[in-house]
Amino acid sequence: MKTIPSRVIAVLTLVAGLCGIVTASADERRVDRAWEAYVDRFITDEGRVIDTGNGNISHSEGQGWGMMLAQHYGDQQTFHKLWQWTRQQLGRQDVSLFSWRYDPSKTPPVRDNNNASDGDLFIAWALYLAAEQWDNRNYANGSSSIRRAIVDELVTDMAGYTVLLPGIEGFKHSDTADLNLSYWFVPAMQDFAEMAPEEPWQALIDDGVSLLDETTFGRYRLPTDWVTLTADGVVSPAEEWEPRFSFDAVRIPLYFAWGGRDEGASIGSITAFWNDPAYQPASAWINVTTDERAEYPISRGVRAINAFANNQALPDPVPKEEDDYYSATLLLLTHMADDMR
Repeated sequence: MKTIPSRVIAVLTLVAGLCGIVTASADERRVDRAWEAYVDRFITDEGRVIDTGNGNISHSEGQGWGMMLAQHYGDQQTFHKLWQWTRQQLGRQDVSLFSWRYDPSKTPPVRDNNNASDGDLFIAWALYLAAEQWDNRNYANGSSSIRRAIVDELVTDMAGYTVLLPGIEGFKHSDTADLNLSYWFVPAMQDFAEMAPEEPWQALIDDGVSLLDETTFGRYRLPTDWVTLTADGVVSPAEEWEPRFSFDAVRIPLYFAWGGRDEGASIGSITAFWNDPAYQPASAWINVTTDERAEYPISRGVRAINAFANNQALPDPVPKEEDDYYSATLLLLTHMADDMR
């Protein structure tokens, strides 16, 4: 057996290292293009995130997602614009939370002062991460104020569960609560639980996982976007919404897997539904009562969530023409989750 000369080994090692550098640089350029394309298509110069699939409105959810992504990609200028617009246009005067919807075609553009707790969570977590990354005390103070307001206004007990109400108004009734498990953004809850262990964040995570064991409806045992929890612990599809596994619930595997808490029964059911060989490409939604399906497939963003939940390679992060705001956002969020996992 011949021995490879040491100088040849040195050259091969150098070449391998250079290849790694080239690959890393190519990956970095691809990520930079993805974020630049996202900013160009979906974020205005004023810092408003535009929902192109919903009449170009904006909402606290989208502002929070934009802030999370700007922080992750190290874009402090865009982050600051997003935060300033969110504070000025959506910030409530009575509590450190945010009105959920902004419609530029209406006067005034904010007509419903109610909040959305997932948007509040996204904004609070983005500020928390940005405060650490850029050593900004104002961001830290903003995050703490929002976090405490969520606990005070939106966390409650029902049937032995600690739950997150979707908003201050309209979801808690005398003997029931309407819930949306896609509002359980586990990574933020985990960081807040570590920061403030006296607050009920860990209970929210644990009971969210437990609720996923109870939200297995229909042929595929899927969660619906909206569920009702009764005072005696019964969980069922909420009557005020279509009983669909749809555009909200598709986020559940991302959020729980991102936090390493994807053991809930319905998460496995979701990926099984998406990967059912009898129905490919998978439908964007299904009615769990009637089995009626959308006539169009899941988006690239949802396909990315499916890949993430199954530990598979993710689609390219650069938004394509076919990607609207929601698909492009889910795509970049999934890459962010993969980077942090």
